[in-house]
Amino acid sequence: MDIIDISHVLDENTPVFPGDYKTSLSVYKTIDEDYFNSYLLQSCLHTGTHIDAPMHLVNDDSSMADFPLERFHGRGVLLDVRGESPIGMKVEYTDMICERDIVLLFTGCDRQWGKDSYFNDHPALSDELGRFLISKKIKMLGTDMPSPDHSPYTLHMELLDAGIFVLENLTNLQSLTGIDHFDVMALPLKINAEASFVRAVCVC
Repeated sequence: MDIIDISHVLDENTPVFPGDYKTSLSVYKTIDEDYFNSYLLQSCLHTGTHIDAPMHLVNDDSSMADFPLERFHGRGVLLDVRGESPIGMKVEYTDMICERDIVLLFTGCDRQWGKDSYFNDHPALSDELGRFLISKKIKMLGTDMPSPDHSPYTLHMELLDAGIFVLENLTNLQSLTGIDHFDVMALPLKINAEASFVRAVCVC
């Protein structure tokens, strides 16, 4: 069994979406002075590799802590969509993707991580592909971009309204190319909020 990490490091240097609070990760207790180390984290929950719950953009009172763990684990399907803009529907997706799958979009945009272009110049899903994924009733859509769409985030809202979680800011998806069978696990914190940091991994 191999475990492939598809998460970015979270620290004070983690890029944040324009307008979000910059992450602060600092030591406030040290062994030398206090006999133990302790860190303080202040961050928007949509920073780094994270997952959006429906509450983020739709009228839904369920926080991240309310969902069963099985919603964040499942069979993975990698779509290699590098160079596509918009990211369109393909006939082969009909057989590739099944109900309750976790679909990962490999765009290669993580190579721009840390640059302004990462947030401002990424592709978006076509309406046709978005409607298809919703009709398939997948569990989760993951991508190595900050979002599967752009403002006003209509597709984002439609996915969340359909109960499909959105997993953003992934990396290292190239490691999955050529692997036929893998599971995705992206467990959120048991937090009463609309989003959560995750350590997203693929198990092959």
